[in-house]
Amino acid sequence: MNEKTTIEGTVQSVIFHNEENGYTVLRLTQADGDTVTVVGCIPGAAPGEGMSVSGAWETHPQHGKQLHAGEVERRLPESPEEIYSFLSSGVCKGLGPATARRMVKEFGGDTLSILEQEPQRLLSLRGMTRKKAEELSAAFRQTMGLRRLMAFLSRYELPPILAMRLRERYGDAALSKLKDNPWILSMEDSGIDFALTDRIGMGMGFAPDCEQRIRAAMIYALNWQERNGHVFLPERKLIEITAGMLDCPRDLPERELETLTAKGLLVRETVANENTCYLRRLWEAEASAHIRLEALLSAAPDESEQAERVISDIEKELQVTYAEHQREAVRLAAREGVLILTGGPGTGKTTTVRGIVALFERMGLDISLAAPTGRAAQRLGEVTGREAQTIHRLLGTTWNEETGKSAFTKNETEPLETDAVVIDEMSMVDLPLFSALLRALRPGTRLVLVGDADQLPSVGAGNVFSDLIRSGRVETVFLREIFRQAQQSAIIRNAHAVNTGQPPRLRNDQGDFFFLGRPDMERAAATIVELCLTRLPGRMGIPPEQIQVLTPTRKGVCGTAELNRRLQEALNPRERGKRELRWGNLLFREGDRVMQTKNNYEAVWVKPDDSVGTGIFNGDVGVIAEIDPAGQAMLIDFDGRAAPFSTDMLNELELAYAMTVHKSQGSEYKAVILAAVPAARSLMARGVLYTALTRARELMILVGDAYSVRAMAANDWQQRRYSGLRWRLAHGMDALSS
Repeated sequence: MNEKTTIEGTVQSVIFHNEENGYTVLRLTQADGDTVTVVGCIPGAAPGEGMSVSGAWETHPQHGKQLHAGEVERRLPESPEEIYSFLSSGVCKGLGPATARRMVKEFGGDTLSILEQEPQRLLSLRGMTRKKAEELSAAFRQTMGLRRLMAFLSRYELPPILAMRLRERYGDAALSKLKDNPWILSMEDSGIDFALTDRIGMGMGFAPDCEQRIRAAMIYALNWQERNGHVFLPERKLIEITAGMLDCPRDLPERELETLTAKGLLVRETVANENTCYLRRLWEAEASAHIRLEALLSAAPDESEQAERVISDIEKELQVTYAEHQREAVRLAAREGVLILTGGPGTGKTTTVRGIVALFERMGLDISLAAPTGRAAQRLGEVTGREAQTIHRLLGTTWNEETGKSAFTKNETEPLETDAVVIDEMSMVDLPLFSALLRALRPGTRLVLVGDADQLPSVGAGNVFSDLIRSGRVETVFLREIFRQAQQSAIIRNAHAVNTGQPPRLRNDQGDFFFLGRPDMERAAATIVELCLTRLPGRMGIPPEQIQVLTPTRKGVCGTAELNRRLQEALNPRERGKRELRWGNLLFREGDRVMQTKNNYEAVWVKPDDSVGTGIFNGDVGVIAEIDPAGQAMLIDFDGRAAPFSTDMLNELELAYAMTVHKSQGSEYKAVILAAVPAARSLMARGVLYTALTRARELMILVGDAYSVRAMAANDWQQRRYSGLRWRLAHGMDALSS
């Protein structure tokens, strides 16, 4: 990354400004007369104001050398000439050049303070009314509020874009809220670490035992543990974590726990003889999921009488012969309101799902097919010959401007108009999404959940698929027999071996499964790049875009960060005319493969047929089709959906030439290369290796050392997730009254 530089000067002109995200391109004149181009998030910039800008120099392909602003300190103009330039630029809504000139002529260097604090004095200007004076003063105070908010954040080296988000959420009260409780930065979805917010609060003179600090620490701890998959924390553990974070006695978080519960921010409940603490939204999601599952289970429609005849017809139509467990699954689909179908690769899940869908069609049911990711939904549609979509799309994802949160148009008041829903890749579905799906089902809707229970659990909170299976309340069909055709694939044979704790065969005579021993990390990384750049395209005719590199870790030479840098350099090198955009530590280039890292419900996309939709979701992979010449936006093609990304959205992207095994869930690739190298013990686990192997459709290559591969197969470590869904289902209606 380029070295950080700080320059000072006066804004000469604003070349470009995006009001929505604050992205600005301006010319800054320094004291020696030199003028430089500055780009970055600088809301409300205007000619005449002074600035101190810290950032990194970069060279734009079209616009040359410019400073990418990371931190900005701003100084209001002081001389009458600077004040006139500032006000006449349009920085204050409704105030034009003529009025600005009259103001400066009348009040000189005091113009700005009078405009903000003494609007009645503006009545001395010709043609000025009281209403107009108050409107101009209100508009200027709004501008100054945003500037002061930015100034407050810049003192702690926080990014200017954060001011835009706080202003959007709290309006004119943003700064006062921040001064009353700086810990809101960690309680909101801002990505600010609690330790930094805590230093700010302590620096502002708040007492170490103040209620704002302790409550924020408890909320932060629960939010942080949610990222690790936990739906709740045991009360004792939450108190222990909070006391450790704050280095305080346990009685302080114990006291505030009562207050947070009384305010409704937390819910405390006894689950499996454990006193637990939930964030309210997660408790509501889990309790709602339980109630609605109970309703679906109790309303099981029995259509099994016609199932046997229909199954025979389906076998003839699809030209298949079902094994006993497959027949059982189709038979149960006719009888049960909720059915789980699980099995590993090659066990016939696809054929069985096709049979269930055909059965529902014969029964005259309206069917909806969905999966957690776009690629998984596309595969489901291909194997069934019917339209399939993401669960988010099925539920009609929208963005609520009032609450600043996502919502679904399909819910209990406007349910899905369908008789049966089939969800594939169910192991990826987290608790909030599953709860939202259940809320959108009409009473009596049939629900079929399909997936591989041995894959890694969802990235989000909960362990839904496993909880449903282990509860014993939902009819579950386990497909364990590997069919003869699938047995010919070494990928499938080795995946099943790993699932039983056996290491995969590391011989290179297996056809579609190879191991390249590279114990040295540097050699392993170099080999991975070579495979993608020349060996697989040249020797096997597999183009780079059909190859996916996976790795257990983000760190190190064979982690995602370094592998992406090397693969970008090899597969999509810098070329004349190919635009680039640097954002923090990342360099984006036209033609790069990128991945969305969080759900963005507001993102707009357009298909080639001009149909428009919203929503780009965590794990979606696309290609940068175009970068704006001004370097403030880019267009990304997500499998035929063209989505414009402004700079405030770029922190949701990362390069995707290499990705973690966790991020690859739900996707399938023609060729997969796994960096089988040492990592943290929790990542060197059987589930990680099994999930990686099951991502490959035609070719699997392991690059690394044999010891790491064997260690992964032998390590059955699984993180325990705190989740109450299994307990609620196991206790049935008793759990509802507990």
